[in-house]
Amino acid sequence: MSGLLELINSPVGKQLVSGVAGQTGQPENKTAEVLSMAMPLLMGAIKRNAATPGGAQGLMDALSSKHDGGILDDLGGLFGGGVDQHVMDDGAGILGHVLGSKQPQVENALSSKSGLDAGAISQILKIAAPILLGYLGKQTRQQNVSSPEGLNGLLGGLMGGNKAAAKQQSLIETFLDSDGDGSVIDDLAGMVLNGGNQKKSGLGGVLGGLFGK
Repeated sequence: MSGLLELINSPVGKQLVSGVAGQTGQPENKTAEVLSMAMPLLMGAIKRNAATPGGAQGLMDALSSKHDGGILDDLGGLFGGGVDQHVMDDGAGILGHVLGSKQPQVENALSSKSGLDAGAISQILKIAAPILLGYLGKQTRQQNVSSPEGLNGLLGGLMGGNKAAAKQQSLIETFLDSDGDGSVIDDLAGMVLNGGNQKKSGLGGVLGGLFGK
């Protein structure tokens, strides 16, 4: 789990927030708030997708090639001249793949909770998605994950690997399977920002550190 802790405790976390905020023209505190809610949602959606037939292998293929973690090696370059359109298009593709028809629902719920308009939310998610995939790619290399089973284990571990993580995943499943009003975002945000019962090595506990909550 050292890779995640390095990401959280290094300047990369602040660089990510400030870079996304600069790219989208949104306040850093609001950007951090959106990312703290969106990251576990996206991670849960990726885990959900990986549980489908062929889903884990497809994700493995992506993480061993295009999303191998290289994007994290030069965030300064990524944000320095404005995020490249190819990255934005890639993010849009990832979101469409893991969220599917629920993408507008996710964006509207995050908009409702953060006060940012859905267009700004969409831009933030398009940047966050490739970075999250890159992080997963780096983790699969560092932990020598080479099978779909190992990948599912890694995803579970990053969400905490315990009852709190299971509850978080259950909330995400409910949200993605329903036409709810996004109230689950409140529960997710509470788990993430307060850490729930998770140890600091879990995704929820450490994201609070990443975004200065």
